[in-house]
Amino acid sequence: MKSWGWLALLWGTLLGTAWARRSQDLHCGACRALVDELEWEIAQVDPKKTIQMGSFRINPDGSQSVVEVPYARSEAHLTELLEEVCDRMKEYGEQIDPSTHRKNYVRVVSRSGESNELDLQGIRIDSDISGTLKFACESIVEEYEDELIEFFSREADNVKDKLCSKRTDLCDHALHISHDEL
Repeated sequence: MKSWGWLALLWGTLLGTAWARRSQDLHCGACRALVDELEWEIAQVDPKKTIQMGSFRINPDGSQSVVEVPYARSEAHLTELLEEVCDRMKEYGEQIDPSTHRKNYVRVVSRSGESNELDLQGIRIDSDISGTLKFACESIVEEYEDELIEFFSREADNVKDKLCSKRTDLCDHALHISHDEL
């Protein structure tokens, strides 16, 4: 009878590990897709476009403390993007990496809206995947909104790795580097 207990414990451990890995792959994929979408949206804005930031109150000397900042990376624009970015997760499918057997999420609809421009071989596309990915994206935006705005308000290299792996640990399996840089 004791062997059944050990077997149940082993089975539970294996299922728990598989679920945790699946959840980690999902949240990592959602974070990476989120970063791709935000980077693309920021790149679409005219670099000359600016927005006034600061106080619109008149100082005692009659001046105002207003500065113009690039619109693309302004908090106002980034907040607007974060409100709608997760809706684009419906344009992603799931692909299993043959070498690691981990799930990756890839864009299945090109930016122009055509799906026939992309190689979709080996990619699973269905509403369950896009719905789950959208939910994970929304959770990330809700939990890490300040970090997302901080990272995207200034230009940076390797945002995907720095944000998804180092800052949030959502992709800690993807990089095996220490978190002391941030």
